Amino acid sequence: MNWEQLLSNKRFGQENQPHSKDDRTEFQRDYDRLIFSAPFRRLQNKTQVFPLPESIFVHNRLTHSLEVSSVGRSLGNDASRQLLDRHPQLFSTHFTELGNIVSAACLAHDLGNPPFGHSGENAIATYFSEGPGLRLKDYVCPKTGDRLTEAQWHDLTRFEGNANAFRLLTHHFLGRREGGFVMTYSTLASIVKYPYTSGHKGKAGKFGFFRSEEESYVRIARELGIRQLPAEEGELKFARYPLVYLVEAADDICYEIMDIEDAHKLKILTTEETRNLLLAYFPKQQQERILSRMSALDDVNEQIVYLRSCVINCLENECVRVFVEHEEEILEGEFEGSLIKYISDIPNEAYKVCEQVSYGKIYHSKDVVDIEIAGYKIISTLMDLMVEAVIHPERQYSKLLLNRVSSQYETHAPTLYGKLMAVLDYISGMTDVYAVGVYRRINGMKIPTL
Repeated sequence: MNWEQLLSNKRFGQENQPHSKDDRTEFQRDYDRLIFSAPFRRLQNKTQVFPLPESIFVHNRLTHSLEVSSVGRSLGNDASRQLLDRHPQLFSTHFTELGNIVSAACLAHDLGNPPFGHSGENAIATYFSEGPGLRLKDYVCPKTGDRLTEAQWHDLTRFEGNANAFRLLTHHFLGRREGGFVMTYSTLASIVKYPYTSGHKGKAGKFGFFRSEEESYVRIARELGIRQLPAEEGELKFARYPLVYLVEAADDICYEIMDIEDAHKLKILTTEETRNLLLAYFPKQQQERILSRMSALDDVNEQIVYLRSCVINCLENECVRVFVEHEEEILEGEFEGSLIKYISDIPNEAYKVCEQVSYGKIYHSKDVVDIEIAGYKIISTLMDLMVEAVIHPERQYSKLLLNRVSSQYETHAPTLYGKLMAVLDYISGMTDVYAVGVYRRINGMKIPTL
């Protein structure tokens, strides 16, 4: 792969139309389109990790995405600056805009996540693999004889928020000629963390695009010269688009460090525990300088904020170093794992300890588990009702349910797979509060005021 071809401001769905003549670059326009979009606004009411408390502000999907975008811009700008010293001929390409591309992709990376955090993804997948949806594996439509292929079944039982984000950004709803957000090819490629189909036996449960968007990704890959790799029969696998590593690094840095800060605010971790976890990223001499500056701050939370900012800066510098040092492997499609995996020993060990603490004390805390349990119940119920409605639209109750679904969702698609994907579009687009409200109304727990 080569940078000249990898960086393209061509728009998916508007390939033959001239670019805008305003002062913004096409990648800056990608960012602005996302910021002002309804799916992005809905992230403000989607759980990141912790349920949203009344008195203490913790991160939701929106604030997380904005922070990831900020770190991503720094990663892209710093990597661009260092690599341009190595490849001055790239000044005439879009290489100076790496920060804008990564920043826009970071904004979009969680757009496909359903309500209730990662438990929402699991609830959708297990509805088909373990729940009532299992009956659909061998279901045959009585009128058309249509049924799910094995590949389509994998899409459902391994539902992935990353693949759903790519669908949201590219899917041609209701036959419109322009697909999704009409983003640039480079921004779209940057969000596909796992560039293979759902049947590929790679990292468990992870893939980058549904069968419905397979053709779209192939089109992008061919345009950008993304290397195709050997895969199982009937499956597709590509090398990672290079900027995916920077988007992933920004996400890795933010969710790990910000979850630690949120846990401190919620008193899941003590101040001493939090301070020790974050100071461990630095050698002793640097720890003393940081502690000296922290002592000038009276507020404990401000001390943790300062310490957290030091850690993020450390990890950002480390990830840029790894990206630049391994540029050749990345372009060859041979680099394995994430950038975080290759950072220096001291911050690497500290990051691993934070992961262990997060897994043991944060992600299994009572509040987090409670919202996962509630999310499973709510999403499973909504899935069951809506799936029945799209399969049997002639039934009276189905008509009532489908009447409350926006016309943008293709609930009357001609195929079983299309109908089920429309249900996933509808439910995954809900906020936590909206999903709870629909659940209560459907179950007669809340009756609208007349």
